[in-house]
Amino acid sequence: MSDRLTDSEQSQTWWSRAAVYQIYPRSFRDGNADGLGDLRGVIEGLPYLASLGVDAVWLSPFYPSPQKDAGYDVSDPRAVDPMFGTLNDFAELVEQAHERGVRVIVDIVPNHVSASHPWFVEALNSPADSQARRRFHFLDGRGESGEQPPNNWESIFGGSAWTRVKEPNGSWGQWYLHLFDSTQPDLNWDNEEVRVDALNTLRFWLELGVDGFRVDVALGLAKDMTYPDLIDPIGMSQSLRFDLDPTSEEAAQRRAGLANSALFDRDEVQDIYREWRALMNSYGNDKMAVVEAWVPPERASRYVSEDTLHQIFGFDFLVVPWDAQVMRDVISRAVEAVSVVSAPPTWAMSNHDSPRVVTRLGDGDLGLARARALALVAHALPGSIYVYQGEELGLSDVEIPDSARQDPVWFRSSGQQKGRDGGRVPLPWSGSVPPYGFTDRTDAQLWLPQPDGWASATIEAQDIDPMSTLNLYRASLALRKSHPGLASGEFAFIEIDDPGLLAFQRGADVVVIANTHPHWVESPRSGMVLLASGPIEVGDNGLRIGPDTTVWLQT
Repeated sequence: MSDRLTDSEQSQTWWSRAAVYQIYPRSFRDGNADGLGDLRGVIEGLPYLASLGVDAVWLSPFYPSPQKDAGYDVSDPRAVDPMFGTLNDFAELVEQAHERGVRVIVDIVPNHVSASHPWFVEALNSPADSQARRRFHFLDGRGESGEQPPNNWESIFGGSAWTRVKEPNGSWGQWYLHLFDSTQPDLNWDNEEVRVDALNTLRFWLELGVDGFRVDVALGLAKDMTYPDLIDPIGMSQSLRFDLDPTSEEAAQRRAGLANSALFDRDEVQDIYREWRALMNSYGNDKMAVVEAWVPPERASRYVSEDTLHQIFGFDFLVVPWDAQVMRDVISRAVEAVSVVSAPPTWAMSNHDSPRVVTRLGDGDLGLARARALALVAHALPGSIYVYQGEELGLSDVEIPDSARQDPVWFRSSGQQKGRDGGRVPLPWSGSVPPYGFTDRTDAQLWLPQPDGWASATIEAQDIDPMSTLNLYRASLALRKSHPGLASGEFAFIEIDDPGLLAFQRGADVVVIANTHPHWVESPRSGMVLLASGPIEVGDNGLRIGPDTTVWLQT
């Protein structure tokens, strides 16, 4: 079998083959010595990001928020939370990033707002069926006195997706919908006021010079307004899990169940994105949006057609195991899903919601070797890659003491789920002990604790180590940008009679071979070695590739 993207099919827009670096602001760098990452810290880190070779940065939310869900509970989507800085800081960040040739993408959280948002505060103080409540999903409860939730929908964070409110007169009243935490009420996107307000938010950031948006929970905005009971409410709420084998029957069933369901991936959600696309087009043809939508491949193209948005995250790669045949299948389906509308595929190995790739692939030296090898697979594929901060350092998840956990998943599941804190620990920049240069104030208490033993993992230490993961990323990103074969849109699998090897060709003369075996193999192709993630041997009899290693060859 062969999958191919030709240059004629590949878009020439900047995002079609960009390397995008995800910044989790509270954990990237502290610029004002208070122990929390901020926009000044991002500005200070721009020279590092430019040296890494990324084309754009994506900033997770930095908006005013009570921080019940690390900023994804937004109380004002058109401002900067003082904990992160000011709008002037943001404007300077955009300006300095652009001066370095780095574009800026910001997170948009359209599915829900914070319970402290002025709209929701107004709704709580307004009667049933008021305009204020129609911006959300307020319903009467079931039972004799409305004491039961309106239906059986479950929260993604665990428990019911409905919370009952006290009415202004002090009596128990209606229920409101929250697919996430109870402090994150879902907006009603059937309401015109909600749609107009979102357009105003996009316009606000476009006017400040942003180059694109990452759309949080992009598949969830439209709901079935008849609010039916679900056959499997817990299964539906857990369909967005990232810990499933993407080729497993369970994963296939979960994603199939999402398609045009009561909660997710409804057909009418594309009407919203058509409005967004029209607005973005009015600012020129170099603005983009990438959607967070874990949907079946046959549904993916709807989010990235000519009149909707531009990119969709390839979540199957985020959970792909270190298995040559599974990787091939995942890559095939990802390329096929978007090629029908000539959209570029995207590749990400981790993000702020998932385990770090080193941990996922085995942890320790084994996990690191596989993560480095998987990175060279991802960086050689056509389309865009998304690098989560710290991934380029080969960081693994940190074991967080239960007493220090912050993730609402931990609290809502009564400790049954550890949550996402382990992959959100502040970055190590320099030095041999915490806070590893993350902040200039050595006695500052960080929002999540750093581990001992990170001295060799810091940016400072890896910068001078030619074999470090940081320098592997620098080399791969540079080659990815400069080599004609990797810059080409042409891609085809190479048939090899070894189920433990993954091989494909880019352009006319670049061959990528990944050895997933735990032992050395003879390379099925010869050529000049451009880059290798692990041990190789070049001799008179050809090339040998070490275990858990990917190599780039120029044939």
